[in-house]
Parts: sequence; C-alpha cells; structure tokens
Amino acid sequence: MEATIVKDEVKHYPVLLNEIISVITPQHGGTFIDCTFGQGGYTKKILDFPDTRVIALDRDKDTKKNADLISTNFEDRFLYKNLKFSQISNLKLKNENIKGIVFDLGYSYLQIKDKSKGLSFSSTGELDMKMGLNSFSAKDVINKLGEEDLTRIFRLFGEEIESKFIARNIIKERKKKIIDTPKLVEIIEKTKRKKNYKINNSTKVFQALRIFVNKEISELIYGLINATKVLKKDGVLAVVTFHSLEDKIVKYFFKSLSENKRVSRYLPENEDQNIIFELKEKKPILPSEKEINENPPSRSAKLRYVKKSVEIYDIKTDILNKFQSLLDVEKIGESL
Repeated sequence: MEATIVKDEVKHYPVLLNEIISVITPQHGGTFIDCTFGQGGYTKKILDFPDTRVIALDRDKDTKKNADLISTNFEDRFLYKNLKFSQISNLKLKNENIKGIVFDLGYSYLQIKDKSKGLSFSSTGELDMKMGLNSFSAKDVINKLGEEDLTRIFRLFGEEIESKFIARNIIKERKKKIIDTPKLVEIIEKTKRKKNYKINNSTKVFQALRIFVNKEISELIYGLINATKVLKKDGVLAVVTFHSLEDKIVKYFFKSLSENKRVSRYLPENEDQNIIFELKEKKPILPSEKEINENPPSRSAKLRYVKKSVEIYDIKTDILNKFQSLLDVEKIGESL
C-alpha cells in the first residue's frame, strides 16, 4: 500500500479527490459514509456542499483528533466512529438516506512515518503494524509462526517469489534473539538473490505483514458486502485501491453483481441473476499526470465505482468462495 498524501506534513492530499466528488455528487445533498476517515480529506470536501451529512469511520484511534476539529464546525452534520469499516452495518442508519460510500484503502504518509505503528521498513524499533482494533502484531507473526505459515503469508499477500527462503532465514535468526524491524530488513536483504532496483527489497514482505496483521482481505470483503447492504437505491459505492490484491477483490465484487456479469463469455447473460449494481465504467479511473507529479505515491491508485440500481438489502455473493484461499491464510492468525 502506498501513501495517500504528499511528503509534506502540513499539506493533506487525498488521492483522486476531484474524481471521487464527481462520482458521488454531494452537490445534490444526502448522507455519505467515509469508511477510511484518516485526516478527513474526503469528509471535509463533502461537507463543503450544503445539505450533506458525513458519517466517518476509522479503526485508527489517532484519527479522532482530526474528527474533533471537524466536529467544531459541523457538529450537526458530522459523526465519527472508531470502527473498522467491516462493522458499517453496526451503525444505526434506518432513517439515513445513504447516497454515497467511499473507501480509500491506502495508508497516509503520517501513518507510514509514525514509528509507534512500525509500518515502514525504515522504522527503527519493534515490528507492530497494528492499525487499531487488532488482536496481534507483526512482532507476534515474525517471532511465533512457523516457516510454512510465513511462506504462505509472504507469497500470497506480498507476491514475494523468494518467500520460502526469507521465512527459513527468519526462523534461523529468531533463535538468537527477537527480530525487530531493522533485523527483518537485514534478513530480507541478505536472502534476496534477485535484487529489485525499482522498489525496496523489503516492500513485498512488509506489505504482506500489514495485510495479514490488519486482516485486510476479510475487512475489505465484508466492508464491501455490508456497505452494499446499507447503500440506498441510486447511491454510489466508490473504492480507491493501491495494490493488485485489493483491486482484484473490488473488481470482482462490482462485476459479479452488475449488469455485465456473465457465467461465460460464450453464453448469453443470465436474466435470472441477482443484479444489484450498474457498472458505470469497466476500467478504473487513474490519477492525472498532474496529480502524480504533485504526489508520486498516488501513481498506483485506482478508483472503481458502481451505482446501486435496486432496493435490495439481502446481498447474495460468491466473493467469499472466490477468495477463500486468501481468507484461509488470514486464519493462520487465530493461533497467535
């Protein structure tokens, strides 16, 4: 995952902001849910429009201070909850006209650089990576799980081709002492036979650990399912992804519940299928050249969105079966 703001701690830069606003159309009013509140970039822009209300969610308790600042100006139009977005259905939304739900799945620069979170391979302390409401840390994963489990995590969540050798060397080194962030980076550097000069050699392993520790696969899947349930007819569901696993899940979920769904390209569309979405654009919306120049980490962002076309709240989807192999890897964490 990449950062979603430029490397200037003063300037907050939410990715694809103008594009998000253009698809959720807050100028027409209504209630919107910002599922990844962070520093409040999307929320503040939505609240600029009259007759709007925002319900903001974030699992990171450190975001509450940003929420408190917004509350002083929009007390009647803004509500913040320290929740994971998979818990969106826990909100009392019976009387709310939910017109749009937004997810930005990236980490902010401030989160990456926060040493207490231990998200980055440039951190100097303990492995942590907990974004909030977690049951274990990266330190637990690296120092307690076996070689086979570590290999699966690195391979499936990080797409690391040398995962087996890295896992094996982690097991060897942790017999000597507890592995922290610098030591893990050192192990990866010494293990990698094929050096990657485009990205840091530790990038894929650290991505895999962040995904695993925060259960990002099941979070995203249940977040999408539950967001679809609470979204009203004609409401828009928009998701910004930053790596291929996220994008595959979002793309499949949208396409499988849209009018464009086919069991096979050689067969006609199934008229009896459960059509919930209108897929507005098949291809993702990408950042402009201007945005990438201003904020290089935005280069990997992809925005996909759908419009809910029916008043259905009992969602039937095969997405859990589709990505069962990834969910099975998440279950390894139950032993920690």
